[in-house]
Amino acid sequence: MTSATSATPSTDRILAGVVLMLGFCVTAPLLDVAAKLASQSIPVGQITAARFVVQCALMAPFVWIMGLSLRVPRGLWSALLFRALLLFVSTFCFIAAISVMPLADALAIVFVAPFIVLLVGKFYLGEDVGPRRVGAAMVGFVGVLCVIQPSFAAFGAVALFPLGTAVGFAFYILVTRGLSRRVHPVTLQFHTGLIASLLCLPVILLAQGTGSELLDPVWPTGIVWLWLFGVGFFATISHMMMTYALSLAPSATLAPLQYLELPVATLLGYLVFHDFPNALTLTGIAIIIGAGLYMIHRERVTARQLITERAAPPI
Repeated sequence: MTSATSATPSTDRILAGVVLMLGFCVTAPLLDVAAKLASQSIPVGQITAARFVVQCALMAPFVWIMGLSLRVPRGLWSALLFRALLLFVSTFCFIAAISVMPLADALAIVFVAPFIVLLVGKFYLGEDVGPRRVGAAMVGFVGVLCVIQPSFAAFGAVALFPLGTAVGFAFYILVTRGLSRRVHPVTLQFHTGLIASLLCLPVILLAQGTGSELLDPVWPTGIVWLWLFGVGFFATISHMMMTYALSLAPSATLAPLQYLELPVATLLGYLVFHDFPNALTLTGIAIIIGAGLYMIHRERVTARQLITERAAPPI
């Protein structure tokens, strides 16, 4: 009776985590759609700034309502600054890419980030990563090349921008791992939005009147205001969904679900912009998803082996 009662909340928490992760997979591509629509008349730098300004404005009331402290230990400010800088660079590169590239193509390249995290963990942080997972990461890079090749031929060097997003986001994940244990998720989101806004806005103001296609700001008109708000709104909602999903369910359970973001982005790209990946790009996407899922499978197997070894009685 007791075990059944205690198991129910655990199951409910995992289910809630799965639902939130599915919510992330639906809302994150809406951020990309809003950014691509806005990029038709607004410079990339201005869209990036709007993303963080709106995030900061949306998170501020929650910090106050929840009674959270904005104080951060002095030793963490450098990590917070670095995290915000990484997300700023990642966002700028991705918006610059999707302003000309199909959503699915750009997002598929960004999905190389988990492979980068794994390789950095092995070769720089000294984490125990087996040869099968390293092999899966290498296969994933082959899939990325399949996506980049036709994109590079069609759009030029901008097709490499998602790689900048992938590298920046990979290190963003690594920094977040440490900060998430010491800073509340809502406070972390607020500070990220605030710091990134303070990084963006001076650059935008200095670029005013320069004629730069990427940075020189323009005054939005009509529905463009809605697109700019949507960029920040969907970014905030999707990231909070992912953060709370990871606090409710094991990452091994949620990680495979993240790949649903790719078909959602492909569908939205087709419905809104009439873009659809070609055969080589679809092949690359399939390779990336397959390699990622295999890597997750190997991580589960390794985790089970470690649990078994630790539970075994000493001889």
